[in-house]
Amino acid sequence: MASIHTGHRQRAKEEFLARGLSGLADHRVLELLLFYAVPQGDVNPLAHALVDRFGSLSGVLSAPYEELLKVKGVGPNTATLLRLILPVAARHMEQSSEVGGEYNSTWMFRELLIPLFLGARSEMAYLVCLDGKNKLLACRQLGEGIVDTVSITARKVMEAALSCNAARAVLAHNHVSGIAMYSAADVNVTREVSRLLRQVDIELMDHFVVAGDDMVSMRESGVFQSF
Repeated sequence: MASIHTGHRQRAKEEFLARGLSGLADHRVLELLLFYAVPQGDVNPLAHALVDRFGSLSGVLSAPYEELLKVKGVGPNTATLLRLILPVAARHMEQSSEVGGEYNSTWMFRELLIPLFLGARSEMAYLVCLDGKNKLLACRQLGEGIVDTVSITARKVMEAALSCNAARAVLAHNHVSGIAMYSAADVNVTREVSRLLRQVDIELMDHFVVAGDDMVSMRESGVFQSF
């Protein structure tokens, strides 16, 4: 006698292809992913266990590799697949931002930058390059490091800005602490980067600090008045 799960995987895939993820609960989205890490069997209980452990789909995809392995039924292949999703999404956002319109507001930069830091567990820095009319030229990753020690070097900033023939630029980095507040060290780095870019006639327009879905602008906070 056929199992009640016979054909379930194929039906789930067909439903996604026809309707996307709209209306699907978190555990059902996880099921779709788990199909490709667990070749056979019912992965519904594992999907539920993951959501129960980490609270949501976002929590599962942001969970550390070692913590994922602690869930019964999760092996190295499954943990690797789940950890891969957010970095792939961030890479997509970075590449799709290579050409864009004019960026004239903090809101527009927020829409561009927030997705780049999805699921990041270490600090990362980006340089957004623009032309003289604030048209987006490119968004370049400058560095990545352990918590609170991301390195933004003069060489990387200059190479990124000059390679795009930028007239203006914007710095952005994240705080994995969850607090979107710049530090004294952040201000010092911003002052130095601004000085270096001015030497080659490039204006540093702002420096954004991102934490989760929150973002603060140094320019709007008055920091740039001291430069």
